[in-house]
Amino acid sequence: MRIRSMAAVLTGALTLSALLTPASHAAGYGDTTITDVVVNGGAELALGPKAPKTFKVSVTARDDSGIKEMKLRVTLSGYVYRSSDRGLTCAAKTATTSTCTGSWTVDTSNVSSNDAADDHWYVETNVTAKDGDWFDTDRAGTFTVRRLARLTADAGPEPVGRNAPLTVTGKLSRADWKARTYAGYSGRSVNLQFRAAGTSTYKTVKKVTSGTGGALRTTVTPTGDGYWRWTFTGSGTTSTAKAGGDYVDVR
Repeated sequence: MRIRSMAAVLTGALTLSALLTPASHAAGYGDTTITDVVVNGGAELALGPKAPKTFKVSVTARDDSGIKEMKLRVTLSGYVYRSSDRGLTCAAKTATTSTCTGSWTVDTSNVSSNDAADDHWYVETNVTAKDGDWFDTDRAGTFTVRRLARLTADAGPEPVGRNAPLTVTGKLSRADWKARTYAGYSGRSVNLQFRAAGTSTYKTVKKVTSGTGGALRTTVTPTGDGYWRWTFTGSGTTSTAKAGGDYVDVR
């Protein structure tokens, strides 16, 4: 995601520091600027209930004299974390512009509340140019870590008669960081989609609201062979999700 948490434990070299980050700070001298910040390659960042997640942060800076050095940190809810757990890789893109990339690993093992998905991560950057100019900020970029969602889909009966009712069921669930498992996600709008055999594009047929425990159920009238699936567009705290397509033969 291009630049924008959770109270998760960071593993490896990301030991929690006792230092507190000011609400917001930026200062500099000369023409040094940050031109781009990319988190997780531009993709959404979501964490399941158990497995750690490693993501990259890339910061691009510019100065007329070129960039001499750059330091990156990730901060969370006012606390400062150390540098990338795998070091920084920096490269000059042009005579005036350089990009530095580091990796951080998030682990939910000590998360005490799912409310942590409402928190924010911040990218802190210190840049020094070859001519002595500099720029420091603790808000080069912000981002969120969402609870990972998943979907299942099952359509039946199989095969089904042409113009006969077909029932499509499934379940929407998301990571419960406190319980370290997946839990049903109810009351959410989920799309039922169909892809005709021999084509490559899914089309939304209807919208259904997930019920108790995240249960999904609806009835449609198929007109030909193809694949049925559920998709979820995500929420502020929860990732997007797609179920695998369930093929139904219509006779």
